[in-house]
Amino acid sequence: MATSKLVKANEKIAEKVVGGYNKIEEGVVGGYKTIEESVVEGFNKMTDQFVGQFLTKDGETVEEAKKRLSQEQRIREGKNG
Repeated sequence: MATSKLVKANEKIAEKVVGGYNKIEEGVVGGYKTIEESVVEGFNKMTDQFVGQFLTKDGETVEEAKKRLSQEQRIREGKNG
């Protein structure tokens, strides 16, 4: 009977520890994802602004300029595309 009580107590402790760990893990991963999305979004805004201001040709959109620049880079690297 003592073993049974000990096993039950250990199971309760394990459940609480695992539950606490999962909450911490979700918080950390969620926070990381939020930071990552913010950084990527900020970087994309910055590159769009730079391309729009310095690298677009007359009447060309930012997306068209990025595509053109990517194609030019592949040609310089010897990859036709």
